[in-house]
Amino acid sequence: MRALWLVLLLLVALPARAGEIVGALSQNRVALTASFSGSEILIFGAIRRTAEDLLAEAEAEAAGGVDYDVIIVIEGPRQPIAVWRKDRRAGIWMNVDSVTMASVPSFYAVATSGPLNQILSPEADASYRISARQAIRAEQVGDGSPQALLFAEALLRIRERTAHYMALDRFVHLDRDILFRANVRLPANLTEGAYTTRMYLVQDGEVVNQFRTAIFVRKDGLERWLHELAYEQPLLYGFLALAIAIIAGWGASALFRLIRQQ
Repeated sequence: MRALWLVLLLLVALPARAGEIVGALSQNRVALTASFSGSEILIFGAIRRTAEDLLAEAEAEAAGGVDYDVIIVIEGPRQPIAVWRKDRRAGIWMNVDSVTMASVPSFYAVATSGPLNQILSPEADASYRISARQAIRAEQVGDGSPQALLFAEALLRIRERTAHYMALDRFVHLDRDILFRANVRLPANLTEGAYTTRMYLVQDGEVVNQFRTAIFVRKDGLERWLHELAYEQPLLYGFLALAIAIIAGWGASALFRLIRQQ
């Protein structure tokens, strides 16, 4: 890890555009196995400045100016989803209404160096679709009616409770306004695919630069083999599942008979 920080410091020393952000991940691959219980990803980087930037910042600081802020977004693979509303009919709770959303992130985490609503303007949020509410685009929430938007709010609440959508205010730590880092915990039940990681450099509520990378999540070991077998050779997978069920049932029956005999 110390070597990675040294690399970032070298990058800071290279010629840069005004207010440029560079970043890296402690790991860019996550293997889903039977024992997988979640993973913690360290996201870190640096803010590169030109001599003109440093001079302008010194003048702004003397005048009470605002420093840079950093926002980190991790977005899981998008997928269609149907959100249902339950109601009590004839004494029974049942699904009575639904809204289908064409493309919703399976996971969404926003880590910031300060409260998001204080460091980012609503216009910049809408333009870059940074917050979770902006990630679920209004135009794809049913017909965009107030009733349909209630389903989007319900989806946000559900996924926030299951830690699939997270707002991590003040989770990004800035060191002397040059280096930054944040630890983000990925839950156990992840969707396989690429998790886009975006890092935004923000000043006075506006995004001045951004950096992109990705975390790749995939099944590994026996889980990977079974997944590929199920999709590539479904007939063989079905026979295998049937054979395992028969063997398991016969084994349990033989064990109970042995216990009764003793």
